[in-house]
Amino acid sequence: MAKILIVDDERVLVKGIKFNLEHEGYQVQDAYDGEEAVELAREGGFDLIILDVMMPKIDGLQACMRIREFSNVPIIMLTAKGEDTDKIIGFECGADDYLTKPFNILELKARVRALLRRAGAAQQQRSGNELAAGHIILNTGERTASRGGVSVELTAKEFDLMELLMRNPGRVYSRENLLNVVWGYEYIGDFRTVDVHIRRLREKLELDPANPEYIRTKWGVGYYLSARGPRRLENV
Repeated sequence: MAKILIVDDERVLVKGIKFNLEHEGYQVQDAYDGEEAVELAREGGFDLIILDVMMPKIDGLQACMRIREFSNVPIIMLTAKGEDTDKIIGFECGADDYLTKPFNILELKARVRALLRRAGAAQQQRSGNELAAGHIILNTGERTASRGGVSVELTAKEFDLMELLMRNPGRVYSRENLLNVVWGYEYIGDFRTVDVHIRRLREKLELDPANPEYIRTKWGVGYYLSARGPRRLENV
């Protein structure tokens, strides 16, 4: 059954939503501020997130934008603001659906079911589909990598970095952005950390590390995966 994260600083409301969703058979985890939401989402494993807008530390809109930097998990925003402009802002921040408080729990459950149906393909992807860019293959379920059919050992951060690039071919990430997404916003380190990891990935995965075909540099901007890949390998 699907795993859902509920994030709201109103503990009584969280308790009520959690009870109703668990009654439907869902596995539910709760959190009470935006920073915790981002960290839990970064760990992965959730099929859907229910996210309140007004929360301590960072609000739901900021949390949604940060989550969208590394995940396409469906997000339902909850808010006491019902103006059209508020909804538009929520959607522009990356929300998939928007529900105004107070709401009917039956409507929330219906929206949860609808989003999970649309995300069914994404759920199957998490079960172990592979990403490929030419001779480079990542198995996101087993967290393994290979180059030309030969297994390659990647560190946890190397794998996370490569997976991010392969899931977003052609998108250029600055070193600061990569630090925030892969290492986390609380990481205290140097931008050279990213450069070192990119160099190691090229040495391990490119056929000619000095002239990389896939792990490319956009001079003065950042790094990206060549748009010729990846393709998703289908089970046949």
